[in-house]
Amino acid sequence: MSLLKKITALSMIALSLPTFADKLKIESPAPLFKIKTHEGKIFDLAERKDKWTVLYFYPKADTPGCTTQACAFRDSINVIREQGADVFGVSVDTIDDQAKFHKKHHLNFVLLADADGAVTELYGSKMMAIKISKRWTYIIDPDLKIRAIEKDVDPAKDAENVAAQIKQLKLATDKT
Repeated sequence: MSLLKKITALSMIALSLPTFADKLKIESPAPLFKIKTHEGKIFDLAERKDKWTVLYFYPKADTPGCTTQACAFRDSINVIREQGADVFGVSVDTIDDQAKFHKKHHLNFVLLADADGAVTELYGSKMMAIKISKRWTYIIDPDLKIRAIEKDVDPAKDAENVAAQIKQLKLATDKT
């Protein structure tokens, strides 16, 4: 194995080492953050206390899988909101890119612009070798605890699965 291949292999191992986000588990407190929306307003996760929150991370605005996922959330938003939840899409795109994506596809929920990747990294969704997010979804309860983590989700089915999961989580909470 050449020196370059060994260095590359070691780099890939280093990039896969555990991070803070690896400690995020069901019932963990959701890491708090402030970030700009597609409208340039400030979104503060702490202000979501007492509300169900869906954070879905996606790779890149206006790409095929991300468009499928966003449009599925758009089309299912009323069912999700009937469960008392709001949806927020997060990617490492700029505010401008998020705004164009939002407008082009007539999205009816807020997109969050994580251009520096800090929130994406905080939630463990950042692909370290490149500046892009993995397709992960978090459901956060009204106490700001993580109640569900879905990794490598199906873009076409994520919204439907989220609505069902929130309903089950709320039923389980009501029984306790």
